[in-house]
Amino acid sequence: MSKPQRTDFYAHSTDRDDKVDWQSLVDHLSAVGELAALKAAVFGGASLAQVEGLLHDLGKYTEEFQQRLEGSPVRVDHATHGAVMAVERYGPIGRLLAYAIAGHHAGLANGRDSGERTSLKDRLRKELPELLSHWQDEIDLPEPKSLALPEGLKGIKERGSFQLSFLGRMLFSCLVDADYLDTEAFYLGKDKGVDGRAQEFPDLSALRERLDQYLGRFKANSDVNRIRAGILEHVRGKAALEPGLFSLNVPTGGGKTLASLAFALDHAIAHGLRRVIFVIPFTSIVEQNAAVFREALGDLGEVAVLEHHSAFIDDGKNSRDPQASDKLRLAMENWEAPIVVTTSVQLFESLYANRSSRCRKLHNIAGSVVILDEAQTLPLKLLMPCVTAMDELALNYRTSLVLCTATQPALKKEEGFTNGLDNVRELAPEPEDLQRQLERVQVHYRGPLTDEELVGELAAHEQVLCIVNSRRHARSLYQSIAHLPGARHLTTLMCAKHRSQALKEIRQQLKDDEPCRLIATSLIEAGVDVDFPVVFRAEAGLDSIAQAAGRCNREGKRPLEQSNVYVFAVASDWPTPPDVEQFAGAARSVFRRHEKPLLLAAIRDYFRELYWVKGKEQLGAGMLKMIEDGRLEGIPYETLAKDFRMIDSHMLPVIVPYDEDARKALRDLQWAESCGGIARRLQPYLVQLPERALRALRDTGAVQPVEAERFGEQFMELVNGDLYHEKYGFDWDDPSFIRAEKSVM
Repeated sequence: MSKPQRTDFYAHSTDRDDKVDWQSLVDHLSAVGELAALKAAVFGGASLAQVEGLLHDLGKYTEEFQQRLEGSPVRVDHATHGAVMAVERYGPIGRLLAYAIAGHHAGLANGRDSGERTSLKDRLRKELPELLSHWQDEIDLPEPKSLALPEGLKGIKERGSFQLSFLGRMLFSCLVDADYLDTEAFYLGKDKGVDGRAQEFPDLSALRERLDQYLGRFKANSDVNRIRAGILEHVRGKAALEPGLFSLNVPTGGGKTLASLAFALDHAIAHGLRRVIFVIPFTSIVEQNAAVFREALGDLGEVAVLEHHSAFIDDGKNSRDPQASDKLRLAMENWEAPIVVTTSVQLFESLYANRSSRCRKLHNIAGSVVILDEAQTLPLKLLMPCVTAMDELALNYRTSLVLCTATQPALKKEEGFTNGLDNVRELAPEPEDLQRQLERVQVHYRGPLTDEELVGELAAHEQVLCIVNSRRHARSLYQSIAHLPGARHLTTLMCAKHRSQALKEIRQQLKDDEPCRLIATSLIEAGVDVDFPVVFRAEAGLDSIAQAAGRCNREGKRPLEQSNVYVFAVASDWPTPPDVEQFAGAARSVFRRHEKPLLLAAIRDYFRELYWVKGKEQLGAGMLKMIEDGRLEGIPYETLAKDFRMIDSHMLPVIVPYDEDARKALRDLQWAESCGGIARRLQPYLVQLPERALRALRDTGAVQPVEAERFGEQFMELVNGDLYHEKYGFDWDDPSFIRAEKSVM
């Protein structure tokens, strides 16, 4: 006697045997298709995303999968049937969709060559459970002739395969976000409409109103403030320009941060764009700028500003408004918030990622204003893939990108950059004039200085900042001047809370005209608001030198001739790190050719030389060639995700029990059910150490996991307090630690 034919098919189950609250498969496929289409509409991909949604779980129309929902332990591939169907029904376009359908759980695979994941080519050939014909009665797929690439997609002949791969990743983002949301809505048991969850944020007009109120408090009561006010007014006047590529070339201290926020809100409102995304190179500045934006946006800032970087975890238990915090935590998964503040690592690695969790947010970049702060810090080895992704976002995804920096990198076609950016419009009023108006320092190249000579120079100045390229060199110099009045030290071997307290004292010393001799690493250049009359900077790139100069005569209150920045070559005991030397070499060439190395002509000359010396292969051209050579059938999604790493050195965090707040958070962690809020409280007490150094400390017992079994070794604590010095943070003379630290900037 044959088994009765199954008539009901389910996507998700519950613990009820009668199945009355199980999710219907057709309902799930239809909902995901509808929601994916809604998300892809902003870039014209709605019909493609809907097909992905309808086919992504097609393999659940099998007896084997339905038995699994009923308790069978056998694992079933439920994604590949949909990928096969997409290729059979829609040809080349279907193959593009097949990458996302096959990978909506496992991640995007390579088209041909297998990595950790089976290639799409092999997935399409594998033996699968029998697909039952019931799907044809429940799923209404569009006709093959009706499916096409987004209307208006602007193609570039030499990067056609790249553009297809980018579209494929964007469609993947729409699919996985829609799938997550519909599945989440089912398991939460909440009917929240097509979006799956009720995520309501302040609209951009309300945020602009709060920003205008905040900006209205500032008075143009000094020359610098009048210049800042003029920049703000001019930049906002450009908001009506058509979306695309922009630059904001304003010297340090010109008020770029709030001016760029004001432009972004005005521009987004004028053109119906959806959100503002600030991309910042350093985690510490993400936190700083997010705080600035929250203050500027008043009562709406708490819920509108999403801070997203690798160290940010929040479960809502450490917020003044738990509901707002919960909303932002959910938005972190897919960047639904109206203002996102993130790192360049988070943005660009996501744009080349293949995992669903990393790609889920990508579709929300489309139709946004993206502010790239300190754009010159993009890593040289990946510069061409970064520039190509930026250009594609502007060309085909209704995204306006603003390259915001005091030292604009030469990334335009007209500046000789291969496949560079075209039609980049400047927002600042006469950048050359601004440079002259905001010129506050004189830069001198001093040549080689031994540490003994450098100490003599520092002793000759009551208030002076010295910036070097490694943490161990900074410590050594500090020890050499520790006997001098006002000697201070600042590096990332100190936890953030320690650094913040030190900076507060340093600013007070400067304000009170007391002696202050500060030795620091480049962290001081990352937007730290200090104002010294004299700065010494070890050789580095011209952009770093410009940032160092921004810590000298910052408010323009001293005469130019009394505000000096001295660039020097370090002695052989402290060789320039290889990654810095390539930039320093290009800067030396500029010093030979330009009397004023911080003027725009010199900066353009510097970047042109830097890129020319490296050559396009060393700027990441090989990754783009890999995509073009692979064509549609061989898009190397997994390989790209593996190779696109913006940070090479693997650093791991250690918690320093610096004060009673840190110690209390560590005690709370031992008994906590959830770690998110406590992790946020511990963030100011982290020090990032090279993996090798941390391993050496772990072997001696100086660093140990927090005693909480459920967290494993997620939280590592410094238990030997003798290794943390009140003046310079981590201090350990073991050879393993020293070797690991030598190259850390």
